[in-house]
Amino acid sequence: MLKEFKEFLMRGNIVELAVAVIIGGAFKAIIDSLVNDIISPIIAMVANTGDIAAVSFRLGSAQIGIGAFIAAIINFVIVGAVLFLIIKGMNKASELAKRNQAEEAAAAPAAPTAEDYLKEIRDLLANK
Repeated sequence: MLKEFKEFLMRGNIVELAVAVIIGGAFKAIIDSLVNDIISPIIAMVANTGDIAAVSFRLGSAQIGIGAFIAAIINFVIVGAVLFLIIKGMNKASELAKRNQAEEAAAAPAAPTAEDYLKEIRDLLANK
């Protein structure tokens, strides 16, 4: 059972998934920093508050704080845009690779078949 568990963990899919989660966490930290340290202060300045989390409005007797929600929406849009661009680039690279493989296959001369070899042997024997 321990051997099977080790094989399960060492399969390529699990390792790739672990790497993706780690890179995703690092990417999230970058996006959070972009939003919290660059975009949020600009929005807070426009809203004339010290902090985007302080951006709110009154609706009757309720105080609606929308600053954190706005920051979450900005995070989502940025992550979505970056992932879209990454996937689009990967698809383009994959398409180019497939096209190059097809061109190389078309340009490569056909390998001799067994029948070609037998014909050569026949011709050599006939010439002797």
